[in-house]
Amino acid sequence: MLGLLPAACFPPTPRPPTPANPPQLQTKISELEKQADSAISGAVKSIVGEKEAPKLILIGPPGAGKGTQAPAISEKYCVCHLATGDMLRSQVQRQTELGKAAKKIMDAGGLVSDDIMVNMIKSELENNKECANGFILDGFPRTVPQAEKLDGMLTEKGKKIDHAIELKIPDALLISRITGRLVHPASGRSYHREFNPPKKPMTDDQTGEPLIQRSDDNAETLQKRLKTYHQQTGPVVDYYRKTGVWAPVDAAQSPKLVWSSISAILEGKN
Repeated sequence: MLGLLPAACFPPTPRPPTPANPPQLQTKISELEKQADSAISGAVKSIVGEKEAPKLILIGPPGAGKGTQAPAISEKYCVCHLATGDMLRSQVQRQTELGKAAKKIMDAGGLVSDDIMVNMIKSELENNKECANGFILDGFPRTVPQAEKLDGMLTEKGKKIDHAIELKIPDALLISRITGRLVHPASGRSYHREFNPPKKPMTDDQTGEPLIQRSDDNAETLQKRLKTYHQQTGPVVDYYRKTGVWAPVDAAQSPKLVWSSISAILEGKN
């Protein structure tokens, strides 16, 4: 999800006065920029503590709770939430070079290449100020080659994945979850008619806009998606288990207990 982080993550940059002398102006601007950087750093530390904000991957089948937990992580740690579908749609809508290349492939009925997806993530890390502290990847990587390409790109940037958190849940429970799922299209926020209902029926809590049920949120479609997910993601879990960053979470619990488990992992208490 490419939504906005809390205002506390980005304190306003002071506006410099307009002195008559250009050298004095440049000196003043430099001083104000340093003050702004210090303010941002201080605000982030006050929220997440001295511990570095996480760079993590959320792994889990559709309906496991990624859309519920990722925004909470994003808000607490002041990191960006990069959901594959949202990121792809954003690039296409903004008509970036990567977006144009992806749209051409999709219009022809093909799958967007791993290189394009990795470069989209790279673009967000370089240009999206919300990603300055850390990030959550949701929906990528789905295969081992994607994981390898992602690691290669991050290594070039002097970064690495800190956590690969797998939300584990039985398929049978997922079906009941999915068929009751409601989504806010603009932000990707998800609700559930029974387990996590909105405050007002069929209405997003934050914007008051209508919620929808996705057309593919039915048992038959879900079973096909789960089969593909297990085939692709099993090796990805093994990949991150070998690197020492994988951690499982029982996603069959209530969202609050899932959040507690995730928080313990990110705080190094697990």
